[in-house]
Amino acid sequence: MALRHHEIAEARNRILDPLTDEKLRLLGEVTLPQHGARVLDLACGKGELLATWARDHGISATGVDISAVFLDAARERAAELGVAGSLHFVRGDAAAYEAEPGGYDLVSCLGATWIGGGLDGTLALMRGALRPGGTLLVGEVYWRGDPSDEACRALDMEPDDYASLAGTNERFEAAGLELVEMVLADGDSFDRYVASQWLAVSDWLRAHPEHPDAADMREFVDHSRTAHLAHGREVLGWGAFVLREASQAL
Repeated sequence: MALRHHEIAEARNRILDPLTDEKLRLLGEVTLPQHGARVLDLACGKGELLATWARDHGISATGVDISAVFLDAARERAAELGVAGSLHFVRGDAAAYEAEPGGYDLVSCLGATWIGGGLDGTLALMRGALRPGGTLLVGEVYWRGDPSDEACRALDMEPDDYASLAGTNERFEAAGLELVEMVLADGDSFDRYVASQWLAVSDWLRAHPEHPDAADMREFVDHSRTAHLAHGREVLGWGAFVLREASQAL
């Protein structure tokens, strides 16, 4: 999916993951970022995590994203919440961002582990910027059950792209990390996330029926509806996982 198509589909969302406002608030509480903590968010989207955490927890933060559209929304949100002075947004490839080594108390990447070619590569990217004893926060899809071949084809996924919830924890352990907390999307929050994309695309198509991207957006929304209703609701889960280096576990 091209970036411009992603921007259209996410037009109605502030949180570009299947988290509600309440779950994002809870995630901020369970990660317990101390007042004044430095946070780096890779593929930060519209910056809702950073803006609300700056308001609620007094963090200072850098957000990196490739989309100028999303970053404009992030800056507007930061100004709306009165925290623009605490946040710095950078447009660029999150995988190539040269973060200060060991410079951040918390490094997050929610729902964008493609930046490192998958979970393991993304965790490696994140760890380089983390101070000793700091916290990683990663959002990742997991399988709720064994996906059928039909489901994998419909969802454009391979069985080994993700693991079960327990298998995801095994991947963390293999990387030398300890899972210390998590906030999981539920069926309703997943439905709300994908269905809001359908409405955003429908609105856009009604306003731009002859646009050069119209055919691609019609194909996207038709495929998304079919795949989610037939398979995604049953086999896909999503979680935000709070991690520490195993050697630093308390």
